[in-house]
Amino acid sequence: MKKLIVLSIIFFLVGNYTFAQTKKIELEDIWLKYKFYPKTISGFNSLNSGESYTVMDQGNLDQYSYRNGKHVKTLIDAGHLIPEGASKPIRYSSYKFSADESKILLITKRKGIYRHSFTAEYWVYDFLTKKLEQLSKNGAQRLASFSPDGKLVAFMRDNNMFIKNLESGTEIQFTKDGEFNKVINGAPDWVYEEEFSFNKAYEWSPDGQRIAFIRFDESKVKEFEFTVFGELYPKQYKYKYPKAGEDNSVVSVLVYDLATANTKTMDIGAEKDIYIPRIKWTNNANILSIQRLNRLQNKWELLLANAEDGSSKVLYSEENKYYIDITDNLIFLKKDKGFIFTSEMDGYNHIYYYNMQGALVKKLTKGNYDVTDFFGLDEKRGFLYYQAAFSSPINREIFAVNLSSLRRIQLSSHVGTNTAQFSDNFKYYVNTFSDANTPPITTVHKSNGSQLYILENNKAMYDLVHEYGYSQKTFFKIKTDDDIELNAWMIKPLDFDSSKRYPVLMYLYGGPGSQTVTNSWGWFNLMWFEMLAQKGYIVVSVDSRGTGARGEEFKKSTYLQLGKLETIDQINANKYLGTLPYIDKTRIGIFGWSYGGYMSTLCMTKGAEYFKAGIAVAPVTNWRYYDNIYTERFMRTPQENGDGYDSNSPISHTAKLKGNYLLMHGTADDNVHVQNSMDLITSLLNNNKQFDMQFYPNSDHSIREGRYTHFHVYRKMTDFLLEKL
Repeated sequence: MKKLIVLSIIFFLVGNYTFAQTKKIELEDIWLKYKFYPKTISGFNSLNSGESYTVMDQGNLDQYSYRNGKHVKTLIDAGHLIPEGASKPIRYSSYKFSADESKILLITKRKGIYRHSFTAEYWVYDFLTKKLEQLSKNGAQRLASFSPDGKLVAFMRDNNMFIKNLESGTEIQFTKDGEFNKVINGAPDWVYEEEFSFNKAYEWSPDGQRIAFIRFDESKVKEFEFTVFGELYPKQYKYKYPKAGEDNSVVSVLVYDLATANTKTMDIGAEKDIYIPRIKWTNNANILSIQRLNRLQNKWELLLANAEDGSSKVLYSEENKYYIDITDNLIFLKKDKGFIFTSEMDGYNHIYYYNMQGALVKKLTKGNYDVTDFFGLDEKRGFLYYQAAFSSPINREIFAVNLSSLRRIQLSSHVGTNTAQFSDNFKYYVNTFSDANTPPITTVHKSNGSQLYILENNKAMYDLVHEYGYSQKTFFKIKTDDDIELNAWMIKPLDFDSSKRYPVLMYLYGGPGSQTVTNSWGWFNLMWFEMLAQKGYIVVSVDSRGTGARGEEFKKSTYLQLGKLETIDQINANKYLGTLPYIDKTRIGIFGWSYGGYMSTLCMTKGAEYFKAGIAVAPVTNWRYYDNIYTERFMRTPQENGDGYDSNSPISHTAKLKGNYLLMHGTADDNVHVQNSMDLITSLLNNNKQFDMQFYPNSDHSIREGRYTHFHVYRKMTDFLLEKL
């Protein structure tokens, strides 16, 4: 069966030589019609048996067999989801099963708050009774989840925690002090959500008798406000945003006992200026694990708290001379056999197995490569499944490691980017593969890696992009003046002529641990780059020092001096490109968004001699303006490292600007505040510099407020490049 995917890829490779460019890529195709969006599997979820899975299809919830991919049955018919007394069915966007799969939570009317958080109207559908009931009629909910026995649902509303009894219909509120911009129970504040990448800060105990939650007291955190336009008198939106060096929320960890209705506070230590980025119940229903991180983020501790009396002890502690990243890579083994997690303690991110006394049992992976994700632990067979950048920093492979013998088995067989989702019994997994020139291919495999069948090969997408004259992305390496090798890719015009000289657009992000140079499908920006190639541009991206999957020292080399080495590396890349006979070194431009906008602005100022044009979208312009968790992780506080903040701020270098510069920002950006651009503009004007700018009312960091807004962003950038580069 393995040859199925091989034949599919061979077709792609052969197909690359059979298509002639017949159509021009237009911005409308990319950003209005979304013509180049690959197909994905919507709402995929393994069922408890591990023998079948569910997917969403036009509102229906269908069950399929892992073994052969055949349709088993339709669990939910979208047309039948009609509430009592209503005439039309509800429309849900996602779902969650109860543990016994007798009920399901359906999420409707989802409304985003920040990057991960949202409010919604939840409905409970009972498969046995066929009843559909609204979870609560007292206002929108957040973060609803079933108790382990499926009889209760916990949720959050207006910063407080609630429990709904599905049998009696009663709804109780077990926190009372929640208030906007003051106290949050059960969900993170803005900065935790953004920088620790989670939105649910509560967990049911394994026996369903308790709920552990984090309480955020943000009353002393300073507020940021921005104007929301559209009415006669525009409104001011205020929220808590702790900038570098400023006060954070004071956090506490509490456990609510359902039987006694009492809430117990867990001991997390006397120091208040700390972070609690994760809580997780162990397999013991009385023991809660709490991750504690100091303000400098260079000391990480794993605490075990007794839910009955609140006492705690440190199970494991780790310190780092730079910083420690927070991940979800923590698994507790059953029967108190220990825990498994990832750490960079040996210079690369690897997997470690410790016992419940905090002593090392064994190191499960080793070598000069980074483990990049966990997929799950099959304790019955003794295998841990994970992803790693094993063959190259630009690739991702899937592996299994045996906990006893440490035998490593590579499951993925194709060079590129592979990710996996395993069945609950670990007999099967769904693999999604892509490379730089192949749209995502989704296949089903046995746990030994052998392929069973293809779920989606995106052949139609492959055919479509080549119908529009797709030019392959190629990889290469650049050596800097310091003899450091950097990974890069290039897209040339399809009718490339080596005797000509072409202008170049360099694309970058560059933030710590990030990568733009990966052997994976490039989604939307890829087709914009292809459009620019059709218009006679070469597009290049280079991962500078500080980027990921090359070990700790490479990633953390920018510590305390964000922007400095990255700018040097991009200038070196520019100089190298200028030596190539087919590149016009007088016409090299650069573009980035967010951290990439910060970098493109530094390149246009500190690297003004080399770049003819630059685009910065939503850039940070001084790290003093950005949030404290992200910024202090890499820079420490402004009080400790003021020169590091200011010497690499674009605001400090605007007098050097020479080329054509376009600045773009959303006025309601809750992440990188428009203040960054405003103060940069002030500095540019003070130095008598000409530039172009575009602001978008009420748009956040993604600049998508309104149907045509994102299209306008790319139209503006395209026109700017055609005129200025």
